[in-house]
Amino acid sequence: MKYSKATNYALHTMMFLATAPDKQIGVQQLADKQGVSPTYLSKILTKLVKSGLIESSSGANGGYRMKRSNEDVSFLDVIHAIEGTASLFNCSLHGNQSSECLIQKEMVEAERKMEEHLRNQKIQAFAASHAAHIK
Repeated sequence: MKYSKATNYALHTMMFLATAPDKQIGVQQLADKQGVSPTYLSKILTKLVKSGLIESSSGANGGYRMKRSNEDVSFLDVIHAIEGTASLFNCSLHGNQSSECLIQKEMVEAERKMEEHLRNQKIQAFAASHAAHIK
């Protein structure tokens, strides 16, 4: 199971924004912290803005900041904003009938448990407990 690099950058970006909830942080600063191009990170930030997790403002003091209450944003919210909500597992049996796929139920249950865990991991709480490592 593997998430895209975009999800990695999105989660780290949210950590940086969570440590300064009332401050606008520019795309260049966020990109520099992660060693990624500002152009690439801008595409990720656009998805986070469209999903309602962050907001942007332009101008000399513009940038990005958390939009919703920091306590409410979960790892799963960020993952869904970048990856979408499609299931990770698709049965590859010929005909793809769920009743014929013997492992479908087990895989769906595993995915449900993982999503529950990620839903319970809040960005703000994680950032606060790892503040010394988030610079």
